[in-house]
Amino acid sequence: MTQILIIEDNRNLAHGLRVNFEAEGYLVDLAHDGGEGLAQIRARSPDLVILDLMLPGIDGYRVLRTIREEQYEGPVLILSAKSNEMDHVRGFRLGADDYVTKPFGLLELIARVDALLRRSRANGRAAASGDATAALDAVTFGAIRVEPATRLVYRGGEPVALRPKELDLLLALIRRGGAIATRDALLDEVWGYESEVITRTVDTHVLELRRKLEQNPAAPRHILTVRKAGYRLQF
Repeated sequence: MTQILIIEDNRNLAHGLRVNFEAEGYLVDLAHDGGEGLAQIRARSPDLVILDLMLPGIDGYRVLRTIREEQYEGPVLILSAKSNEMDHVRGFRLGADDYVTKPFGLLELIARVDALLRRSRANGRAAASGDATAALDAVTFGAIRVEPATRLVYRGGEPVALRPKELDLLLALIRRGGAIATRDALLDEVWGYESEVITRTVDTHVLELRRKLEQNPAAPRHILTVRKAGYRLQF
């Protein structure tokens, strides 16, 4: 049975989420502070973590940084009242897969969790069998070299540390060979979300890719916005 860990200090909210996710068929554990959450992740390695940021003891950012440094690879969805864009960016930089702001719609939260888990399982199967991306040749544009088979990226000959979702997004653009990718298509391909899910996740990840890969992120030459359409890669 798929196991979810909810790290949330509001016990009423945590209990309500547990009841609803258990009704969806998930096995749900709770932790009410950062230290307890870290201990449970280390002991049980859940399939997905729902993480609040404003936790007693060890805050959510430190929890996220620690588990990624310790090579926990499961999806992490931040669920927080912090709504500032920089909070979103910081969460994604530390390795979150998605960010949902409180107050939230329960059905949408469940849909996002379902999608993250489907994508995680699909990626696991692809890694075990060797997926089509690995067969792509190395790609060079400007000072950037991308090696899909090894999931390595270089800028000016130096390795660039991309988060898994950042790299998946870059590969989705590469596979299109310069054609436009809509936000809905990227959400479906990289995150597994239906088009009804409203999120700025794609835009935030594009900003991070530009920050890491473009010489001038404010005037990108390669990862381009197509107004009212989406994004494309200029080789």
